[in-house]
Amino acid sequence: MSKWAVTFVDDHGVQDTEYFECARQPDLEQAARLIRAKLLPVPATLDLNDLEGRTSEPTVKSLKDQNSIRILTITPSP
Repeated sequence: MSKWAVTFVDDHGVQDTEYFECARQPDLEQAARLIRAKLLPVPATLDLNDLEGRTSEPTVKSLKDQNSIRILTITPSP
């Protein structure tokens, strides 16, 4: 598995990077799920039924709208 660096801006406006192992580069929605599980473990267990099907990338939208977390980049980690 490859290691990927997901760089994001948190709810305080601070840029941070988390590292995850995935077989291939995660897309924006997959990265949002990984970030949510790491930073917000309780909300990560909740269902996004109200957003799924109505919007593309519901986890990305949820992180941005409810938690002010915005993913900037997804790059290979050395």
